[in-house]
Amino acid sequence: MHSPVRAWTKALAAAVTAVTLSTSLLPGPAHAGPPVSAGSAGDDGTWTVEPVGGGHRVTLRLNKPLPVRDAVPELAADGRSLGPAEESPDGMTLTVVTPDPAVATASSVDVAWNGEVPRVTGSAVGRAVPSPAGSPTRTHGKPAPVPVDPAAPGPYAVSHDEYDLGDTAITLEGLGGRQAEIRAKVYLPEGAPGRRPLVVFLHGRHSACYNPATRATSNTQWPCPAGQQPIASYQGYDGPADVLASQGYAVVSVSANGVNAADNPYSEDRGALARGEVVMRHLDLLADAAKGVGDAKLVSLFEDRLDMSDVGLMGHSRGGEGVVKAALMNAGRAKPYGIRAVLPLAPTDFARATLPGTPMAVILPYCDGDVSNQQGQHFYDDSRYAVDGDPAFRASLMVMGADHNFFNTEWTPGVAHAPASDDWSNRNDPVCGGSAPSRLTAAEQYAVGTAYIAGFFRLVQGGEQGLLPLFDGSGGTTPSAGRAVVHTVAQAPAAGRLDVAAFTSPSPSTQVSGAATAVVCAGMLDRSPQSGLPSCASALTTSQAPSWTPATYAGNVASTPVLRFSWSDPTGAVTVPLDKPDQNVSRYDALTFRAARDETATGEVDLAVEVVDKRGASHTFKVSEVSDALTPFPGTASPLPKTWLRTVRVPLSAFTGVKPQQISEIRISGASQKGAVYLADLAFTTMTAGEARTDRLPQVSVEGTTVDEGDGPGTALMTVRLSEKSRTPVTVQIQTIATGATPVVASAAQEVVIPARSLETSFQVPVNGDTAVASAPQSYQVVASVPVNATIGGGFTRLLVTDDDMS
Repeated sequence: MHSPVRAWTKALAAAVTAVTLSTSLLPGPAHAGPPVSAGSAGDDGTWTVEPVGGGHRVTLRLNKPLPVRDAVPELAADGRSLGPAEESPDGMTLTVVTPDPAVATASSVDVAWNGEVPRVTGSAVGRAVPSPAGSPTRTHGKPAPVPVDPAAPGPYAVSHDEYDLGDTAITLEGLGGRQAEIRAKVYLPEGAPGRRPLVVFLHGRHSACYNPATRATSNTQWPCPAGQQPIASYQGYDGPADVLASQGYAVVSVSANGVNAADNPYSEDRGALARGEVVMRHLDLLADAAKGVGDAKLVSLFEDRLDMSDVGLMGHSRGGEGVVKAALMNAGRAKPYGIRAVLPLAPTDFARATLPGTPMAVILPYCDGDVSNQQGQHFYDDSRYAVDGDPAFRASLMVMGADHNFFNTEWTPGVAHAPASDDWSNRNDPVCGGSAPSRLTAAEQYAVGTAYIAGFFRLVQGGEQGLLPLFDGSGGTTPSAGRAVVHTVAQAPAAGRLDVAAFTSPSPSTQVSGAATAVVCAGMLDRSPQSGLPSCASALTTSQAPSWTPATYAGNVASTPVLRFSWSDPTGAVTVPLDKPDQNVSRYDALTFRAARDETATGEVDLAVEVVDKRGASHTFKVSEVSDALTPFPGTASPLPKTWLRTVRVPLSAFTGVKPQQISEIRISGASQKGAVYLADLAFTTMTAGEARTDRLPQVSVEGTTVDEGDGPGTALMTVRLSEKSRTPVTVQIQTIATGATPVVASAAQEVVIPARSLETSFQVPVNGDTAVASAPQSYQVVASVPVNATIGGGFTRLLVTDDDMS
């Protein structure tokens, strides 16, 4: 969906990008002295720190191109990240301009990822962290295998084919008008009658090209330079694609090398919009071909064979964010396709868009060495309460022992045609190193991916309810996943859920008694003061806290409020009453909530949960009896161990002695002498896969503007606009991002509310002007994220501040 506003924004962003790219790597201004510090970064290259415009420009010149990763590169001075870096088009230089005076005396500058400088490969072997002495032992029975094998071949033989419209077949708005390929591998069920459900796969950010003779890779030019050929990342998902095709699905795995070669230097959002455009262009071509229109090869493959009202999307890494963007772009169309299921696999989530109204499963690899902060958890957390009456279920799965790359054979050493590697760099790590007993082999990980990718689409699109226990948090297993341990959390559709206490904000009805405290916290590192909530995760790095890790383009937006409950003796308790109309819970299957031990807790940590009816009868269970949620995850040093809230689920049938028609309150108390935990999402639930229904939500976009700087404190007035009026207020988080040495706009977040039945509202961005003469306008990103009662339309824009001081 395009508008004059988006066209203006595109032109402005392109102009700003051109200015940035042409100036960011130039020496400092003529009046600047020599670099105040410089040095060698070892194998990484050389670095300089030089004064510029009241701050400092930190530049790292690499000896070889930056490794192509899905995470965003950062620069760190003395081990402390300075934030996302600007990458030169050739991948050989990283730059950050910062007002931080401490960098002037830096003794080291390094590449950082996800807030941390990677440790040296092969560092000393540590010991895996065991469960603390006296910690509770899970005593409940082993979960049973599901009755359906998700990876079992179906009744149809599978034919493979490809279509290729060329390296420059599509022009992408998200890359400033640059071109990319239309190329895909096709998997079709032979002899399957009628129009078939469609699943589209999108790979993530990998090198685009390689030289077959020298084995050198490159990612700075598209189409590939002479002597090189494209890396066929799109061919790496044969396992799940073949399973789905044999079960009667049409599967198309699309190539996005043109995006990979240009997303970091030439896009506003690291390629999310461009990847969404690629997916939507393929869907348009497939829809035409199914009607007998368009390219002859596509028509021969798909005429009368596709059901465009039954579409699933899987995206790996940056492709995960890309398929979420595609689903949102589709929902904004006047005649959308029927996207019924979305699976982000080890995804990035740089801007925290939500996806309510669409069944979703986020798969997180515990040993992810690329997107090591598992930021894709935000897709789950941010979408949970984004709209009332949400008809879809969503799940998030933590796959123990899995890395980032090995879900794709073309990213896996030993089976890939082009160069590939294990993204977990510390080979001797006792948990995730290549020889660690808990680490899955490449073949084992691929089998897990095949089982859960195929299983998700068979569940949601195919209605195979026997697969639901793999995704609903009840702990179902499947032999086809081998020895892999997969932890799952899930949220039921609104119609199958009674939210007793979401714990997302302080509530006067929640009572704390005894030797205990209970405080709602959100985010980490005190980055979100506007929320009024204290930070969670006071002793974790950003790579250890998936729910709270700051997003690249929403670093000050509060994330995932939860209740931090601590007690110093077992009298400490939190009591949550049920309103009288909600006391009959007999129609639900289970009591569920999420829990994790606080990272500062030591020794035994266990909870007692008491369900009380209005007669005073009660039933109590210990969390350790039904869940491993309070046992620590393994690891010795960041990015491990993770703090990740796991499911506690108790079937309603287990509550003996109480009447489910008369439940009056739930009490959560310490079952250990002391402890501290995080709690979220207390509810009675009946889990189903639900249905997709996103087109009923308005889309919110933020509009760019240009203002004069002024000579002191002032404001810029900006606008957020809805695609259509909403019957309820729409809230959206707005992040402004400061750049440069002396920014006149601060990095800060604010919540903006569009009143019910209104199409737009304005908000103010503080602009701290000065009397210094600047040589060019200053451009700042303004990003919309985490909407409630709406979805994101145009989430990125620019605030352009012009200098009004005369030279």
